[in-house]
Amino acid sequence: MPPGDDAAGDLPVTGSLVVPAAALSWRFSRSSGPGGQGVNTADSRVELSLAPLELRGLTDVQRGRLAERLGPRLVDGVLTVAASEHRQQLRNRAAARERMAAVLRAALAAPPASRRRTKPTRGSQERRIAAKKRRGEIKRRRGSWD
Repeated sequence: MPPGDDAAGDLPVTGSLVVPAAALSWRFSRSSGPGGQGVNTADSRVELSLAPLELRGLTDVQRGRLAERLGPRLVDGVLTVAASEHRQQLRNRAAARERMAAVLRAALAAPPASRRRTKPTRGSQERRIAAKKRRGEIKRRRGSWD
């Protein structure tokens, strides 16, 4: 874990957005993952829930992006991520926090710039036509038997 990024504090998402710890909701259960006999007794599976559309400090554009991109993942307006790949609950909590931040970061990212159309160069046009003529010549030669 990065220094200052404990499993119970605020969740930094981007430079301008930090999710307060009070907005995060934790749930713990028994994991089906690795752990041997310990898996039967340790509540090592972690679910982290957050209502992203209710976060303070979001612009209308950011709120719209979150609603559009996370729409299918939201259940009653709540986004939930789970982590159970580690044996220790603390490591699963850190993994869930990282996963939540990554999901929010991806949803808030600005769309890529649209592609600007360009004309093909004269050289590329000539190469394309020359290749077509070569291919046509090969096919034309196939049909005749001497």
